[in-house]
Amino acid sequence: QLQLVESGGGLVQPGGSLKLSCAASGFTLGSYAIGWFRQAPGKEREAVSCISRSGGSTNYLDSVKGRFTISRDNAKNTVYLQMNSLKPEDTGLYYCRAQLGCSGRAEVLFGSWGQGTQVTVSS
Repeated sequence: QLQLVESGGGLVQPGGSLKLSCAASGFTLGSYAIGWFRQAPGKEREAVSCISRSGGSTNYLDSVKGRFTISRDNAKNTVYLQMNSLKPEDTGLYYCRAQLGCSGRAEVLFGSWGQGTQVTVSS
């Protein structure tokens, strides 16, 4: 099964940083593109970032460009999301998901949503 476990969330002040981790269990993470998603209370889930299988291609939600960086270490079977200069609007439950690819017709999700990790940005 394509089981992913998110971790690294927490409570931070505006301007602070967090690094989220997405660890795979039971499969090889390097076989899939990985996307990060988030959902704030009362809002729709939105795609935050995606990284290709090799890590050679990435994309970001416009509102997080320049502040967030997605990366992967396939040897550790883990994908990361470095979040800097955090804003209250970044608050939400963050999920990662295996994908066929990061663009166009390849944006097909595998598995199911996990528990996510909570990110709260507040002063």
